[in-house]
Amino acid sequence: MPRALTGNALYYIGIAWRSIFRDKWLSGLMVLALAVGIGACMTTTTVFHILSGDPLPGRSQHIFYVQVDGDPQHATAKAPWDVLDYRTAKDLAGTAPAGRYALIASSSALIARTEEVTQPLQGHFLATNHGFFQMFGPPLAYGRAWTEDDEVHRARVAVISHEANQQLFGGGDSTGKTIQVGDVGYRIVGVLAEWRPRPLFYEVAGGALMRDSASTFFGKLEDVLIPFDTAVEQHGKLFNPWYCWRQPGENESLTQSQGCLWVQLWVWLGDPAAQAVFDHRLSGYAAEQRSLGRFDVTPHTRLMSLMDWLSYNGVVPDAVRLQLGMAYCFLFICLCNAVGLLFAKFAGREHEFALRRALGATRGAILAQCLVEATMVAILGGIAGAGVSSLGLMLVRRQPFSYADLAHIDLPMLALLGVISLACGALVALVPASRAAAVPPAAQLRGGAA
Repeated sequence: MPRALTGNALYYIGIAWRSIFRDKWLSGLMVLALAVGIGACMTTTTVFHILSGDPLPGRSQHIFYVQVDGDPQHATAKAPWDVLDYRTAKDLAGTAPAGRYALIASSSALIARTEEVTQPLQGHFLATNHGFFQMFGPPLAYGRAWTEDDEVHRARVAVISHEANQQLFGGGDSTGKTIQVGDVGYRIVGVLAEWRPRPLFYEVAGGALMRDSASTFFGKLEDVLIPFDTAVEQHGKLFNPWYCWRQPGENESLTQSQGCLWVQLWVWLGDPAAQAVFDHRLSGYAAEQRSLGRFDVTPHTRLMSLMDWLSYNGVVPDAVRLQLGMAYCFLFICLCNAVGLLFAKFAGREHEFALRRALGATRGAILAQCLVEATMVAILGGIAGAGVSSLGLMLVRRQPFSYADLAHIDLPMLALLGVISLACGALVALVPASRAAAVPPAAQLRGGAA
């Protein structure tokens, strides 16, 4: 039985190939229609896939973003401000379960080697704590992350990114060497392997206020990571507030200001019970600070999971969603054109089908023959569509978006391309093939004889 099925399949494939090359112009138009539709669809789907992915698979469900807003002018807003003031962030970090938290702030700075004179790098540093490595799991190529003891003693240690290590040290093991951030030297204790969360989730702030701003969320990791307290002590004047609802006094630093927001706080909450407990702590902290007179209103609080935070900030721009919908509509139009062409192709072969029926072929055999031919056309369309998609993604990579260099077809997208191609073949072939198989053989033979 399997041998008979294989023989039938090869027979239908042979007929299909001959038919495709016999009507090469009509077949070419069908392949072109499918290729353009599939290519446009895959280009936009790939971009959507890049933008909507989980930046920390297997971890994101445990990672939550903390918001506390004491701005009296913002008290009636639907959502709190996106970033915290220094004191609030530090207070709440101390209540995180088992110390699993990450304080985050960043700034630009000149970065250079100190062992020899080299061209300094105009880069960025990230101020954070050891919880960053525990929670987010960035891989290390060399060395280690700094320790809690390093943080307590304000040690001048750093972990540098893969890209910075390539630029400054040629990609080798640079642990133990010294790097200059601004005018402060730091001993390198670790070098990250290639790591680029998509999006760079801890840069996602303000997206809900500025829709379609996702292109700013897909940049590369900062060049140097420094312990948070050390960075604040050494580079406090380099940090810029995200927003100030009350301007700091003349001699007031960002760490002393109650109204300048510039620090992010992420916490690890392992289960729903821990989430409920921490959410209750947020509410209690807000009420306590209001009673102490630190805020004029009871701060608005919110605790959001990582993926909810990305969704809230519109990491997938509305324009990309619109383009995705338009691409699938365009694919549908291309399928309709392919169906019309296939109707014309099969209509020109009704006499052939009728003759085969008269010689004993069943309707199922005619239907199978037509489906195999349409499937082969769809596969050719899918192969050509992959080329169109590659061209489209090449054009995307030339655009001034921070995610542009990520626009490549990966294995899941290749699998989806195959599924879409086969589905298109089935959709295109179903009605024309059914109609061709239903042709009454006697009438067609009489018509052909006449």
